[in-house]
Amino acid sequence: MFQNPNDHEERGATPPIIEPDAHGQAALMLAESILHALIETRTFTLEQALSVVATAQEIKVEFAQLAGESQRRMRASLDLLSMIAGSLQHELG
Repeated sequence: MFQNPNDHEERGATPPIIEPDAHGQAALMLAESILHALIETRTFTLEQALSVVATAQEIKVEFAQLAGESQRRMRASLDLLSMIAGSLQHELG
């Protein structure tokens, strides 16, 4: 028997929880850790690391616009990058 993937809505059940992408999480954690390490070893200044994050934000906006990505999705990515910038400023500034 065919089961509609949206049957949970008809039965009143809650929709499945969507977890964050594991690959994306690992990549962001690695990138942030590398930036912290570069600052700690004085390979990068805080300003240089923040510039890298700002460049990533600019590129994200450009790619999102070209790809027709939703504003919500783009904002979520930009928020994550802002959190990384905040982490750098807090921990190392």
